[in-house]
Amino acid sequence: MSDLRDAAMQSKAWPFEEARRVLKRYEKGAPEKGYVLFETGYGPSGLPHIGTFGEVLRTTMVRRAFEVISDIPTKLVCFSDDLDGLRKVPGNVPNQEMLAEHLQRPLTSVPDPFGTHESFGDHNNAMLQRFLDTFGFEYEFVSARDFYRSGRFDEILLRCAERYDDLMAIMLKSLREERRETYSIFLPIHPETGRVLYVPMKNVDAENGTVTFDDEDGKEWTVPVTGGHVKLQWKPDFGARWAALGVDFEMYGKEHATNEKIYDAICRTLGARPPEHFSYELFLDDQGGKISKSSGNGISIDEWLTYASTESLAYFMYQKPKTAKRLYFDVIPKAVDEYHQQLRAYADQDAKARMANPVFHIHGHNVPSSDMVVPFAMLLNLASVSAAEDKNKLWGFIQRYAPDATPEANPQMDEAAGFAVRYYNDFVKPQKTYRAPTDKERAAMEDLAARLKAWDGGLDAEALQSLVFAVGKEHEFEPLRDWFKALYEVLLGASQGPRFGGFIALYGVDETVALIGSALAGELT
Repeated sequence: MSDLRDAAMQSKAWPFEEARRVLKRYEKGAPEKGYVLFETGYGPSGLPHIGTFGEVLRTTMVRRAFEVISDIPTKLVCFSDDLDGLRKVPGNVPNQEMLAEHLQRPLTSVPDPFGTHESFGDHNNAMLQRFLDTFGFEYEFVSARDFYRSGRFDEILLRCAERYDDLMAIMLKSLREERRETYSIFLPIHPETGRVLYVPMKNVDAENGTVTFDDEDGKEWTVPVTGGHVKLQWKPDFGARWAALGVDFEMYGKEHATNEKIYDAICRTLGARPPEHFSYELFLDDQGGKISKSSGNGISIDEWLTYASTESLAYFMYQKPKTAKRLYFDVIPKAVDEYHQQLRAYADQDAKARMANPVFHIHGHNVPSSDMVVPFAMLLNLASVSAAEDKNKLWGFIQRYAPDATPEANPQMDEAAGFAVRYYNDFVKPQKTYRAPTDKERAAMEDLAARLKAWDGGLDAEALQSLVFAVGKEHEFEPLRDWFKALYEVLLGASQGPRFGGFIALYGVDETVALIGSALAGELT
């Protein structure tokens, strides 16, 4: 364990870099609360999307890294701001007219358009927790509604009233002049309509812990700041929540980065130390636009898990969090294959290399072995040429290539075969476009078929790759990648593909000869 800790303290893997920053907060001893608190926040105004999930996953990776370098206990809180008012109706939910009648009411007071939970907020909270539980996260879920109403937040809310002028001074500096006239850090919840009101305060009584305001009709009200009668505006809420919980680490998307100084100042004014921050780049959809939970663009967690394993998604999330990345269906095959490459590498790595390997940050000390004897990308090509409708057909090829492999002994392989058939039929098959070969390409493919007919070297992928390479060289393809591109476009209906020798070894020599014959006869186009 000491070797691992030494390696972790030197590791340049981003979770360890963040964990060391958190540890530095407690060089003189453990926190008074007895644990280090990692927090992630969620606004349940729409269905939870994959970016929200990624935030929890990445925070868990930092927490796991911290637990390698420190013996201080840790806790992860997932906080849902479900007392926020419904500002607009999401475009990807049913019963939109009904929802429109409840604009500005807290999300936990808006009826559930799906009819399965007490409120829209409760529905979205349940979805988020289901996603998190799928991956086995250890976390405490905190609802803003419960946080405000239970009294858990009362001490900080009363302190907000006491230090109202100081907190307002912080906020007013960041606002346009017209907004300053009506702004208040407190948002009262109307005693009759239940709507969240954006109105100025006529009086803040710190001694009695109350605020006085006029509603939209000009009627004056006085309500306590405690007990869920008011909520804080979202920027003050950020800093106040940090102070109330004693948060030590929180990450968020880059849209929050410009507000970090405000969050920190709010937290300090309330008498607490701000947490360490980590600002990550956003995920993009297939058009390069920001993924939004209200519009439902991009790819959802359930959609990813329709075509690949949970671990492949975790691998994708680990990679380069400071870089904006397209998150769409076409990134799945690469993520699957790279994840298994890292699994295979881990077994022979020393402590330093293991601490830098993404699979450690996905699995911790319980990194599994890979039983994938065929890459996922190759399975997609197999599904293509064999017109596979189920994974059993793929297993016929897999077992000829790797006779000892079975669905029972290779569960990851078996799962991937099922995913590959599904992915092929939904995404690859509709995009396949075969073309006829040029005269030069036809001559080379005829030559390749003739050599394969005479082949007696078995299913040696490297030897077959050398054969394919030699044919391309002899037919003077320059650059040589044009030869392989021709094979992919004429035989597989795609512009790119696998190492062709490996494909022949898996699909079969005789089968590849027949495939070339079909293509040259025009049967594929």
